Amino acid sequence: MQTTGGRVDRPMPRRAIVRRPSPRLAEGEVTHIDREPLDLAAAVAQHAAYCDVLEALGLELVWAPDAPEHPDGLFVEDALLVIAGQAVLTRPGAASRAGEVASIATVLPQLALPHAAITAPGTLDGGDVLAVGSEVFVGLSTRSNPVAVEQLAAILTPFGLTVRAARVSGCLHLKSAVTALPDGSLIAVPDRVDTAWFEHLGYRVHAAAEPSGGDVLCIGETVVLPASAVGTAAHIGGLGFPVVPIDVGELEKIEAGVTCMSVLC
Repeated sequence: MQTTGGRVDRPMPRRAIVRRPSPRLAEGEVTHIDREPLDLAAAVAQHAAYCDVLEALGLELVWAPDAPEHPDGLFVEDALLVIAGQAVLTRPGAASRAGEVASIATVLPQLALPHAAITAPGTLDGGDVLAVGSEVFVGLSTRSNPVAVEQLAAILTPFGLTVRAARVSGCLHLKSAVTALPDGSLIAVPDRVDTAWFEHLGYRVHAAAEPSGGDVLCIGETVVLPASAVGTAAHIGGLGFPVVPIDVGELEKIEAGVTCMSVLC
């Protein structure tokens, strides 16, 4: 894989799995930030606008069933991964989220993909999983453990992928700290991950100008990112990529990012 220039050879996703926010959204888990009052109506509107952006970029929305009993249920990526045509049901690290896996599994027949699952004692949030070309990085966060890394490696290695554990600190997930741009380079918040380690592996790493700028969602050549990451958007645009800022300010109050609210496949 070329990491410093040129485009990563990966198929354009056709679908995005999403789920409507629960009316209990304000009860969602928060780990690395202080809890703030959440405007549910504004959060629902921001999520709807996010889904509109995905559709405008050519993705068909696949709606997971509503899960009003799960405050964090709209973060579908934490319960389900799709990598190299393989679906993986995770085992979220927060006990309050355990029931989300059975709920999200109901979309598997629509995907018609082979699937596997992380099992106890492994814990894995999909937000800790970053796939870049032939490599998959798994953040060792408060939600994901080494046992799950080993299990994910056993699932994905037959597909020619290399799975590596990555250290992350001061934020919820690995992808709160670092994500990939369309050319395979990385955008990262330097104090949250070891950028020198990624550079040693051959990756070009761009520094995000804001803490929210480390989490970007690539749909083809287009980069979707939080509207709060103004400087990061300017930097990515300067690299030649179309940029779509989107307001997720209310959702950020429960540690949301633009990657965790959809599963692209």
